[in-house]
Amino acid sequence: MSFRVLVIPEDPTHNGYILKPLMEALLADAGKQQARVQVLTSPRLNGYDHALQAIKHDLSDAYRWFDLWVFVPDADRATAAAMTNLEAELTAKGIRLCCCPAEPEVEIYACAHLRTECGLPWPQVRRHPRMKEVVFEPLLAAHGDSRSAGGGRVQMIEGALRNLPLLLQLCPELQALRDRIAAHLMAEQP
Repeated sequence: MSFRVLVIPEDPTHNGYILKPLMEALLADAGKQQARVQVLTSPRLNGYDHALQAIKHDLSDAYRWFDLWVFVPDADRATAAAMTNLEAELTAKGIRLCCCPAEPEVEIYACAHLRTECGLPWPQVRRHPRMKEVVFEPLLAAHGDSRSAGGGRVQMIEGALRNLPLLLQLCPELQALRDRIAAHLMAEQP
């Protein structure tokens, strides 16, 4: 039986191109090479508040059958306390949710293998309030293929995933998510 994972981004328009291959790699590393990953596109979420509303009230009937939900918001508003409360709220409804706020934004994951080209030290990139505009977009223009799906995001995340241990080291929230998924899988085994 396959393991089904629903990935919930704040906005799937561009983030889905990064999150789907990223989640597939994390799941494979955690022991679920054949997991089926679906990025939520219906309803089409638009921002943190809309995603929270959907997770709390709108998605459970249509998506309850997934084995795991993973919410990957940008970290600017997704505090640790808010994510812990959200996970508890969904657990009470019988839905397993893991939250992983991307520090500072989802695009950081596609930049990890290009960190020497960022123009800033990696710790500053991870805290930059406009990382997407200042760091990611120039890297995307230089290394992505604008004619391909996601405007080159797929190529960039694939580059980062070629060295998953380094990505997990540079983005420790991903290591924590991978470890939580592995622990969940171990607890589910008979």
